[in-house]
Amino acid sequence: MIIEIRVVGFLFLFIIVLYLILLPTLGYKAEIGDSDAELQRINDNPRKFQMSIGLAIIHNVIVITLTIMLFIVFSPYNIILGIVWTIFRIGEGLILSYNDKNYWGLLNIARKYSGTSGAEKSSLSDLARMITKTKSSRFDFAMIFWSIGTLAFSIVLVTYGVVPAIIGWLGIVASIFVGFADGIKFAKSKIQDSKAFKILFPIGGLVAVLFEVVLGGWLLFFY
Repeated sequence: MIIEIRVVGFLFLFIIVLYLILLPTLGYKAEIGDSDAELQRINDNPRKFQMSIGLAIIHNVIVITLTIMLFIVFSPYNIILGIVWTIFRIGEGLILSYNDKNYWGLLNIARKYSGTSGAEKSSLSDLARMITKTKSSRFDFAMIFWSIGTLAFSIVLVTYGVVPAIIGWLGIVASIFVGFADGIKFAKSKIQDSKAFKILFPIGGLVAVLFEVVLGGWLLFFY
């Protein structure tokens, strides 16, 4: 079982490197604001866009793989919570995969967009805007799944002393922050425009990253 635990720790760290370093380097964005600028960026370097989607799909597959391994290693402590985190984190991976598959469609739109004008160009822009808006909404929904799955897993960490309690509590705090913030964004609440929300939202993201880095490092090197 120790080998499985080391692999779990490695996957936690690899996901962070992949999602926070490699994908941004290729210009991949989880949430898209300006669809016209995104089309221009894709058209300027379509190969880079293809690579980013390929890596994003790999990331999503690893999320699902990690979830299954977490169930194998940690579900004996609490099978009910194990089922909960497995359902929601696999759901997260599937939502992100479906999202990225649809996002790939911007490649064809970008190719047409650069060679058209007038009404046709406006129509392509509207279609791209719909795809990017849907991508952002689905990402928020996927992060709600992440928060529920992570909360269930973190409760196991705290309750059964699998790792130092502070790591489990980091996961609980992160899941609450992320779930609350992305729930507000998904619901399109006006709260997301407030200064308090704009401060708390990135804090939740930082705590989530800290949790997965510390947990991954502990499982890989110290368990």
